[in-house]
Amino acid sequence: MRLLGTAIGLSILGSLGGIIVAASFLLLGEQIRGRLVPWLISYAVGTLVGVALLALVPEALDLLAPRPAMITMAAGILSFFLLEKAVIWRHCHHDEDCHVHSTAASLVIIGDVLHTFVDGAVIAAAVITSVPLGITTALAVAAHEIPQEVGDVAILLRAGYSRMRALALNVLAGLGGILGAGAMVLASQAVPRALPYVLAFAAGNFLYVAMSDLIPDLHRGNSVGGARQFLLIAAGIVTIALLQA
Repeated sequence: MRLLGTAIGLSILGSLGGIIVAASFLLLGEQIRGRLVPWLISYAVGTLVGVALLALVPEALDLLAPRPAMITMAAGILSFFLLEKAVIWRHCHHDEDCHVHSTAASLVIIGDVLHTFVDGAVIAAAVITSVPLGITTALAVAAHEIPQEVGDVAILLRAGYSRMRALALNVLAGLGGILGAGAMVLASQAVPRALPYVLAFAAGNFLYVAMSDLIPDLHRGNSVGGARQFLLIAAGIVTIALLQA
């Protein structure tokens, strides 16, 4: 029960924490929000890469041979590619990039539920391995949730939802993280040997989000210079390295 409580608590920190901070961004003007979000994206890239390569992959390699670990990580990358191709998963980090209609808004809500469910499961898998790993994973999830949720709320607002309704739907979607954490804890007790595969799979997911989703946003944006983007990415990696020390 204690393990389950820790996993759920950190999944709430990772999923709902990002949503709550994103909600506060709506109180800011669009111009200020447009300047701050690219900074957050840069930092999120660093945390995702750091958790994947400094935390999840080493833990998986402690329990798996390199070849099956790398195959599982590649499967994680391909899985996210297929999800995005199926338009189940949608990341939108800049208001001006979001061309909205009602179907897209519905997909955002569905995608957020699936997204937070997977995030909760990943955080729980990390907690089962070690609580420090769970904390660093929750931090990485929260860091990349903030810019994503800002964009997702913008999609819902442009689709005609009120501000309160858009926020409420995102909070409800964030509860999927609790279900994901609970499911992972139960599954790990039933099939304990699956845990290192989950960690390697999650590493692939994090790398995919960082490399194919967030970094292209940084190349398109011009509000943060390349040197500052580099320093923020490095700061994210250093944060994870310090937490893992």
